[in-house]
Amino acid sequence: MSRREAKTRTVSRADARRYLSKAREFLTAAEDSFEHENFVATVGNAVHAGIAAADAITAARAGQVWKSEHTQAARHLESAGGPDGKKASSQLGRLIPLKNQAEYDPSPMSRRAAEGAVKAATQLVALAERAVGGVVSTS
Repeated sequence: MSRREAKTRTVSRADARRYLSKAREFLTAAEDSFEHENFVATVGNAVHAGIAAADAITAARAGQVWKSEHTQAARHLESAGGPDGKKASSQLGRLIPLKNQAEYDPSPMSRRAAEGAVKAATQLVALAERAVGGVVSTS
């Protein structure tokens, strides 16, 4: 019988603040890119803001982060994300499909896609701030 690789990684609850800091930084980069009409960079940064925010939420709520395929991360967020897990999962589910297009596809991203990505990332970061708000950093 083969052992299955774990799909989550245990983190300290103090790491939640670090993930939130990354999420905020990526969100700021997404907003700045949008102002300059750099929509590929907008979407790419918004996706990374959302992923970091999801990690902040699950780190704060469950002491673990998802480490497998991004396509399954929203499901993990819904189950491990606490009271806001379902709402956060919905926002992450909007962002993940844009990841490969923004990072690897030569096609441009539209203004509409960029606006939607920033909106989803903004909502995820707000949910992460709420989740991390009650976590006391030990580092």
